[in-house]
Amino acid sequence: MRRGRRPDRPGLGHADRRQDHGRLDSTGEANWRIEDGALVADKGKGGHLVTKNSYKNFQINAEFWADEEANSGIFIRCKDPTAIGARTCYEVNIFDKRPDPSYGTGSIVYFAEVNPMPKAAGKWNTFEITADGRHLVVVLNGQKTVDIRNGMFEEGHFTLQYGAGVIKFRKVAVKPL
Repeated sequence: MRRGRRPDRPGLGHADRRQDHGRLDSTGEANWRIEDGALVADKGKGGHLVTKNSYKNFQINAEFWADEEANSGIFIRCKDPTAIGARTCYEVNIFDKRPDPSYGTGSIVYFAEVNPMPKAAGKWNTFEITADGRHLVVVLNGQKTVDIRNGMFEEGHFTLQYGAGVIKFRKVAVKPL
């Protein structure tokens, strides 16, 4: 799907339903689709579903299912939605087989290591990601994996990433703080 085209898929949930913030743009070549109420990708050279709106202080709640080969994540505060990466956004990682496990599932790549790295493959998991000013917190399946203060990225879009394997997202909601 080309960037800028309105995807034919459900939007994101919001605390304030009066505004239509929930539509996503697709970048890259991932084969995003809806299956059983979940956004699913399992083929392509990678890609992102990117929010049309930018967020500063917020909480994201999401459920995800990843297979053992999955390389995915939720990127937050991406200022430029056409230049998404771990050096231009905060990448909350989903990658059980990452060669350097310190930045595996539950970490924020290059900013906050996780040790020991929790395993997420083969089951539904929950992420609660809070960005409030410089304070960033990641909670995976009820366990805090990241609690840092960093001001590198202050505001921006967030994305759902497909890199490899199988990834499914459902019940993704953002609440501005």
